[in-house]
Amino acid sequence: MTVSGMEAAKRACEASGWTLSNLALQKILYLAHMIYLGRHGSPLISDRFEAWDYGPVLPQVYRRAKAFGSGPIQNVFHSVTDIENTEEADIINEAVRKLGDLSPGTLVAATHRDGGAWARYYQPGLPSNTIPNDAIRTEYETEWNG
Repeated sequence: MTVSGMEAAKRACEASGWTLSNLALQKILYLAHMIYLGRHGSPLISDRFEAWDYGPVLPQVYRRAKAFGSGPIQNVFHSVTDIENTEEADIINEAVRKLGDLSPGTLVAATHRDGGAWARYYQPGLPSNTIPNDAIRTEYETEWNG
């Protein structure tokens, strides 16, 4: 089962105790999506990530949370459905637990690996370049699970 980017964002922010910045949220969602995709062969998040300057981004989540700048995102997901008690929620919770305290620089480095999916699809000045799920799965298989 896939979840929307907004549902995943709400779950991640809740799991962090509302301490994640927009940048951290984007990286954690991307890495959770990659792990799920690699383990199950199907996407965690139904929305597509795009290759932006600071890494993979879910544009609709970015727009919803951008008002918080580099500070912690507060609950702007009131109307978004909860995804509690599912394998999808467990993966997101695990990603927040393992990655939530990492510095922004460390998270950026993790999503900007040479030859990784973001690096292969990023083109400066072209913020709407979609990163295909096949490329994300390949990165998991070659860089994270190999």
